Amino acid sequence: MNKNVNFPTRFFLVTFILSWVLWAPLVLVSLMEIPVTDKPWPIIRFTGIMLGAFGPLAGALFDLRRTKGKGYVRKYLNSFTDFKLGWKAYIYPILIFGGSTFIAWLFPEFLGEKRLSMLLPSIWVYLPCLLFMIFLGGGQEEFGWRGYALPILENKFGIWIANIILGVIWAFWHLPLWFITGTSQTYMNFGGFALLMTGYSFILSWIRRISGNKPFSGVYAHGLANSFVSIMPTLLMDESVSRVSFWIWVILTFSTGIIITALRNKTYLFNQNE
Repeated sequence: MNKNVNFPTRFFLVTFILSWVLWAPLVLVSLMEIPVTDKPWPIIRFTGIMLGAFGPLAGALFDLRRTKGKGYVRKYLNSFTDFKLGWKAYIYPILIFGGSTFIAWLFPEFLGEKRLSMLLPSIWVYLPCLLFMIFLGGGQEEFGWRGYALPILENKFGIWIANIILGVIWAFWHLPLWFITGTSQTYMNFGGFALLMTGYSFILSWIRRISGNKPFSGVYAHGLANSFVSIMPTLLMDESVSRVSFWIWVILTFSTGIIITALRNKTYLFNQNE
C-alpha cells in the first residue's frame, strides 16, 4: 500500500457525470411517465444505456490527459490491444462465471422453482452475443474500472479495501438504471446488486493479476460474465417470478470473490504476478 497515491477523484466525477447525464433523459421519461410508443422506446433505452456505459472510459481518458499528457493516453489505449492473457485468464473466467451462473440457474429446480428460459432465440447466436457483451454490452466499462481505477486503488489501499470501494462505487454508478422503465435493474434488490458488484470486483482483480496485469482481461471477463446470463438467466423481468436464482447468483459470486481474495496470498495458483 502507498498512502501517497492520490485517490482518482477526477476519474470518478467525470465517469458519473457523463454516464448520469446520458441516462437522465431516460429517467425523466420513466418517472414523468411521458408517453413513448412501445416500438422506439426499447431502442432509445438500449442506445442511451449503452452510450452511458462508456462513462468510465471517458473518465479514464480525461484523468490521464490531465495528469500524464496526451502521449500517455495513446499508450493506455494501446495496452488494451494486448490479447496475450495466458490460458488461465481465458479459461478461469469461463469456469468461475459460467459455473456460478449455471448453479444459480439450475439449483432452484430442486426447490420446486421453474427453470428460467434462455433469453437468446438460439444457442447458435451465443458467439455474436458474447462479442457484443465484450465490446458494447458491459465489457467497455472495464476501460475505466479495472483498466484504470483498480491499479490506483489497490496501490493506495491494498486488494481488500480497494475492491470493496470499487465494488460499491460501481454499484452506485448503476443507480439511475433502477428508475428507467424496462431495465433488469428495476427487478433487482439494490443491496444484492451491490454485493454482486463487489464479488465481481474481487474476481476481476484476480483475473487481471493472473493475466500479467493485462487490461483487456477485465473487458473479456466482464463481457463473458454478462453473456452467460443470456443463456442461463438468473433473473426474469416479471414481478410474479421468484428471485431465488438471483440471490443464489449473488451469494455464489460474492463468496467466490471473498475466497479467491483470501487465497491470493496463500497459494501459488492465486499468488501469481502479485
